[in-house]
Amino acid sequence: MEIKKTDYIRYILKGLAVSYIITFAMILIISLLLTYTSLKESTIPIINTIAMIGSIVCGSIYLTLNTGEKGWLNGMLIGFLYFLILLILNKTFIKTFSFNTYSFSKLMISLVTGIIGGMIGINLK
Repeated sequence: MEIKKTDYIRYILKGLAVSYIITFAMILIISLLLTYTSLKESTIPIINTIAMIGSIVCGSIYLTLNTGEKGWLNGMLIGFLYFLILLILNKTFIKTFSFNTYSFSKLMISLVTGIIGGMIGINLK
């Protein structure tokens, strides 16, 4: 299936939008849970990682369902772009941000999650 370059870029942007909309919704739910339940703040990093994983998988599935090819590569692209946008936002709003082992592990999680989401999406088609 041949996809025009402009359509491919549009699908990538929509896949990223899906990822960030899901992230926003999950963070909103997590915030409400932290406010109105006895959930401890020490669980925020792990819950944040789970939200990131779910969001990247959904965005990767969206992209590969629409492109129909190279699921692992498209998924990895969504994972990388998702992480890159988060990195830019962190650098913009947190002046002392540095790329460390925690950031590297988030990058690896993003890439692997994107690859898995892309593989799922290509097999759903």
